[in-house]
Amino acid sequence: MAKADELVKYVTEQFVIYMETPREVRKQTKASIRQSREQWQYRWFGMLPIAARMWVDGMRWNKKK
Repeated sequence: MAKADELVKYVTEQFVIYMETPREVRKQTKASIRQSREQWQYRWFGMLPIAARMWVDGMRWNKKK
């Protein structure tokens, strides 16, 4: 039962902190996090999309020669 009490206490503290911060500060924080995040392709597949793009571009460049 002690873990449940700790969880409720933690969630309550986090909620109070969230509610006490001004709305503009929350929006700025959320925007900065969104801006600094990688694109979903790179988060899900790592370097594979970059490698595939380089390979396709290389194939196109070789055809032009």
